[in-house]
Amino acid sequence: MDGKLYPVGIQNFEKLRKDGYFYIDKTALMYRLVKTGSYYFLSRPRRFGKSLLISTLEAYFQGKKELFGGLAVYELEKEWKKYPILHLDLNTEKYDTPEALDNKLNLAVSEWEGLYGSNPNERSLATRFEGTIKRAAAKTGERVVILVDEYDKPMLQAIGDPQRQEAYRNTLKAFYGALKSQDGNIKFALLTGVTKFGKVSVFSDLNNLMDISRDERYTDICGISEKELLDNFSEDIAELARANGQSFEQACSQLKEDYDGYHFCPDSAGIYNPFSLLNTFAKRRYGSYWFETGTPTYLVELLKKSDYDLERMTRVETSADILDSIFTDDNPIPVIYQSGYLTIKEYDREFGMYTLGFPNREVEDGFMNFLLPYYSGVDKTQSPFEIKQFVRDVRSGAIDSFMERLQSFLAGCPYELARDIELHYQNVLFIVFRLAGLYTKVEYHTSRGRIDLVLQTADYIYVMEFKLDGSAEEAIAQIEEKQYSLPFRNDRRKVFEIGVNFSSQTRNIDRWIVKGH
Repeated sequence: MDGKLYPVGIQNFEKLRKDGYFYIDKTALMYRLVKTGSYYFLSRPRRFGKSLLISTLEAYFQGKKELFGGLAVYELEKEWKKYPILHLDLNTEKYDTPEALDNKLNLAVSEWEGLYGSNPNERSLATRFEGTIKRAAAKTGERVVILVDEYDKPMLQAIGDPQRQEAYRNTLKAFYGALKSQDGNIKFALLTGVTKFGKVSVFSDLNNLMDISRDERYTDICGISEKELLDNFSEDIAELARANGQSFEQACSQLKEDYDGYHFCPDSAGIYNPFSLLNTFAKRRYGSYWFETGTPTYLVELLKKSDYDLERMTRVETSADILDSIFTDDNPIPVIYQSGYLTIKEYDREFGMYTLGFPNREVEDGFMNFLLPYYSGVDKTQSPFEIKQFVRDVRSGAIDSFMERLQSFLAGCPYELARDIELHYQNVLFIVFRLAGLYTKVEYHTSRGRIDLVLQTADYIYVMEFKLDGSAEEAIAQIEEKQYSLPFRNDRRKVFEIGVNFSSQTRNIDRWIVKGH
């Protein structure tokens, strides 16, 4: 058991196999992909194994049979032919200048031209790429394999700059267009990325591209299924349980709660985040590993731009068209879903509607912690600490302390976020109480101009009513009039009723009243 090498961050199949890293065998699925079609597109969140899949396909098409010993494809494949491969990895550039994309593509095409020759009459990147495909097939006598990793990275990096994004889109549309014109010279093509840039964008000419992102046959081509987890990592789970003072069942349950829950098509089994799982086993400790590698700021840009009501994120109803669409300023949901922060929870076949929600605790906790500094006056480094202090105050019944802390969350709200002060105030409270809800039980409801909330800990129950530009007296009267505390009348815990008023003039809580039962 000791010395098991976990391939954390290892994206090269050859290195993984030669250096003895652990590998979950996905090669039967890869073989099916190769034998049943030729042009594919796969969208998955970052750090989900897309680059490793591309690298595995590369080794397979290079005919490197020796790397596949003991894996399913070793027996399935009989020929092990070698094909010319054009592998484009767009992940390694920042794309912060107008010429960054051209430079990156030029570098790749120049390298291929070094292998297969060039034609001085081919001026544009698209015609050079087209010519390269043609020459590679002619020179080797075999059709070409094209593998594109993170095809959408340039456009995601340019989200805040519509002009640059449009320029990148036009460049890539022409570039990928070569796949259609050279169809007869292409054996296989796979493009991977995080987002789907809609039918109208870079792939609009590529109507032969099969999208397997929500295809039941390939739902676990990246990531780890529960069966794969138990078949391959039972000893690791036992070790993790021992290191954390848990039983095997408790460790399984925590792994499921923290890292499972991705559903890439309706009614499919849940998929675990492979990056977080492997880190957890390697370090014998639970953590927000996926989040520690950085959350794209473009998500906050989109949420801010669209004045999005964050409470809606807990249960989003949407159609397949929206899930597959390019993001727009008024609807950040497609990109948030495609980036892996929301996943499919339910599917209504009759109406073709999907219900989305957070996949697991790591994502919900990480996403809310990530958003808090952007929506409140709390410093990024202090955010998790502030929430824990807030929860401690709530648990110990220190009402004035936690209300003052709530005031500090609402203070210093960035002006551009406060155009709709009521929505901003709801969003901050939602983030804070959603994070507190990871340690306590929270029921949170909003309606025009008010919020009611029930917060439960081991010793206390807080029934709270928030008013906007009313009074704390009105808020407490509403709690009594609507009998919000009634369900807890026979509870042994102490019940507090708290009426709170929020002033749009001072942009903060101006007063609260507490009644104890």
